[in-house]
Amino acid sequence: MADRTVRLASATGRRVVVTTVLGSGVAFLDGSVVNVALPAIGRDLGGGLAILQWVLDGYLLTLSALLLLGGALGDRYGHRRVFGAGLALFTAASLACGLAPTSGTLIAARLLQGAGGALLVPGSLAMIDATIDRADRGAAIGRWAGFSGVASAIGPFLGGWLVDAASWRWVFLINLPLAAVTLATLRGVPETRATATGRLDVAGAISVTAGLGGAVYALIEIPAHGWTPLATALAAAGAAGLALFPLIESRAADPLLPLSMLRSVQFVGVNATTLAVYAALGGALFLLTLQLQNSLGYSALAAGVATLPMTLIMMLLSSRMGALAQKAGARVPMTAGPLVAACGLALMALARPGASYWTGVLPGVVVFGLGMALTVAPLTSTVMASVDEAHAGAASGTNNAVSRLANLLAVAVLPLVAGVNTGDGPLGPGYSRAMLIAAVLCALGGAVAWCTVRRSVPVRHHIPAGLHQSCQDPATVAR
Repeated sequence: MADRTVRLASATGRRVVVTTVLGSGVAFLDGSVVNVALPAIGRDLGGGLAILQWVLDGYLLTLSALLLLGGALGDRYGHRRVFGAGLALFTAASLACGLAPTSGTLIAARLLQGAGGALLVPGSLAMIDATIDRADRGAAIGRWAGFSGVASAIGPFLGGWLVDAASWRWVFLINLPLAAVTLATLRGVPETRATATGRLDVAGAISVTAGLGGAVYALIEIPAHGWTPLATALAAAGAAGLALFPLIESRAADPLLPLSMLRSVQFVGVNATTLAVYAALGGALFLLTLQLQNSLGYSALAAGVATLPMTLIMMLLSSRMGALAQKAGARVPMTAGPLVAACGLALMALARPGASYWTGVLPGVVVFGLGMALTVAPLTSTVMASVDEAHAGAASGTNNAVSRLANLLAVAVLPLVAGVNTGDGPLGPGYSRAMLIAAVLCALGGAVAWCTVRRSVPVRHHIPAGLHQSCQDPATVAR
């Protein structure tokens, strides 16, 4: 166990940063690379839109449900050990995804991949936070943020190229060499001392996982196949699991989600904003990628390149917006950002058959990217400023889980509500309706932020390890 921190310039410090960058880079790359492969997966394995929803939601389901448990395991048994276990599971599941002969096998492997990510993701920044000297911590996290942002940015391009040049299977198999290098560098990383004691909240983890699993299964399968006995049973189990979760947490000695945090109006409001904005983001990107390929005839590579400006804008501007929010307060950017993003989503509704990229796709992508750049950094900082320092880890994990849960629910619900064509081929007029619904949802997130966020919010050094939270201002984390 590591009893002291090390300087970033030391061999151990550099190894810690390289290892965490590579490990989280695998997870971040997977988060942005799979979307462009969905049409190819659908053509190869069949099953229509419901199967593609499960390919995304299977991963997000176990990831969002187990993130808090993954963080708690790292606190108790050492972040390096849990990080390594998560990476090994993620790698094995990636191999199973790449070799999957059927859609059912692929979905099962994606569930395991999400469980591995839930162990892997929280450990990345936790190892930096516990191992690197405070004087160098800001620079270390800045490097982590920059390289993680690059992994997110190249994902759509790399995924499109792999699908067009080889096969959708390489979208998953590309994780293997990256993970092998990460496991090799992990050997020189010291273990962090356990900081938590007491019993794990296993009952809470089971409850929330069963609740989300049953609810998502019902939302995806019932519209496609009706109220079958299995769907009815899982829907009831999901409702029971979600209803029991608050009761379990209120009685747990060391709960995954301390209910005392919910007394903070700002904490609840910021997470409600996260739910709305990230639901709009996840649903829009899922359907836009399908629309570009299935309805507008884009190749996988062209579809990946088409959405690249959004990620680049977020990478370039998020740090500047974070610095501005630190000076002027988070309330205005957290209100204006979702409203600007909502305008971008409304413009994405123009991406219909016959529209050119320059008039039907690019304006929405650019405006949406600007809105998200305004939103992400102050949103993350505001979450951490909403609770006591003792609950910083739980607040971080909760917000990260909410963002993943938002993506999960949007992929499951938005196509159903908008009436998107659930078969193979073009999405139909339901696509434009879905973009407008997402725009309203995103704007609602801005309204919630205006009503619940204080004008001045201090910035703390802890950062949730989420895909879009990687676009941070490194200067704010050294405090």
